[in-house]
Amino acid sequence: MVLGLAFWSWLASPAESASLELTDEDGITHFTNTPADPRYRRMPGMSGTAAGWLSSPVLARSDHGDLIREVAERHGVSSSLVEAVIRVESGFKPAAVSPKGARGLMQLMPTTAAMLGVRDAFDPRENVEGGVRHLRYLIDRYSGDIPLVLAAYNAGEAAVAQYGGIPPYPETQQYVQKILANPGVSAAGGADASRVVYRVLESDGTITYTNILPRRPQRPPAR
Repeated sequence: MVLGLAFWSWLASPAESASLELTDEDGITHFTNTPADPRYRRMPGMSGTAAGWLSSPVLARSDHGDLIREVAERHGVSSSLVEAVIRVESGFKPAAVSPKGARGLMQLMPTTAAMLGVRDAFDPRENVEGGVRHLRYLIDRYSGDIPLVLAAYNAGEAAVAQYGGIPPYPETQQYVQKILANPGVSAAGGADASRVVYRVLESDGTITYTNILPRRPQRPPAR
């Protein structure tokens, strides 16, 4: 299927999502998932997460709303954030598989799923449970900085550390913007304010979890 740019927005359907593009001599951009011309090139950022953007409009709704709210509340994570991640990652398709092998609603890679104790990534409950636990970990690690949380979810913690922030990858930058554009999601809105849990590392190495905002250590006055 090849479509001119002017017709893409209303002719494309979830089953016909394209991943390759070609701009011809007349300046017309064509999209296809069955290239017949060697000049077609993969669209920027077309990984598993980005592929969901073409097939899943922002206002797509989930059939797993109760599950999302239950798991999100239990882990103290905004259900709006979880829903937005699922919307962009898989378009709410439990059987979604990316070209890189990410699976299920929250597009967990096999190694990540195993680390999170997810045995069946195509099971909605297991997948959402694992994905939300991972989001909770990232929210704690980046002190509630949701853009960094999303960048790490998409590109990995190593990439965020390497660049000291959101990596300069078009896919990751668009991914963060796409999720933040969803209703109810904000750059500081990852945690449910009524269920915020703080992770405190004590001086003796003890890790404590608390719902009381820890006091910052007091510095001695300058002499």
